[in-house]
Amino acid sequence: MTGPTITGVLFDFGHTLFTHDDGPEVVRAEAAGLGVDLSADDVAAVWAEIDAAAMAPEEVALGRDLDDAVWRDRWAVLYGLADRVVDGLGAAIDRSFHDPWSWVPYPDTEPVLESLRAAGIPVGVVSNTGWDVRDPFRVRGLDRLVRSFTLSYECGAAKPDARIFQAACRSLDLEPAHVLMVGDDPVADAGALAAGLADLVLVDAATPATDERGLVARLDPARLG
Repeated sequence: MTGPTITGVLFDFGHTLFTHDDGPEVVRAEAAGLGVDLSADDVAAVWAEIDAAAMAPEEVALGRDLDDAVWRDRWAVLYGLADRVVDGLGAAIDRSFHDPWSWVPYPDTEPVLESLRAAGIPVGVVSNTGWDVRDPFRVRGLDRLVRSFTLSYECGAAKPDARIFQAACRSLDLEPAHVLMVGDDPVADAGALAAGLADLVLVDAATPATDERGLVARLDPARLG
């Protein structure tokens, strides 16, 4: 990276600092927990139906990321589509995706956050979500390494809207021009650049949970100060 000195770093949550089993694996595992071994085809079909319904324009327009009540209600309905295959499967999938312990930090998440704290660089998390993603940090004791959480349902704006990034910078008491954004979505997280942030580092959302993100190498010490 080259450019202005970085005095603060914002991170996305899911598939940047933490990961979760992917949808089909959750469907398979939760169905098995209910005593039903689904075929690979059935698993794929269940998840494809949920995913398609979640991304339908009329569904997106309901604003799940902007209201925690809408988030809870709509995901219960969307995951509930799985009940056509196994009774109770929808609620089990919902619990999995909202269980703080089911979200696992990547191996280099804590070391990177620790190194930034040691360098005096404040860290914020900025996420499109309708539930409190502080919880996965809290249960593992990692919330001590994050100064602020800017969540779409709390601030009233969702990425790529510049307002959520600007709010996150204010939460760190920093000017956007000296804040770096680290995320995994080239569309949503690119809103950071429109908001005037110093730079954007993108990581691969498909990185396995056991692999490091390469964050240490991506955060140039020469620019941190």
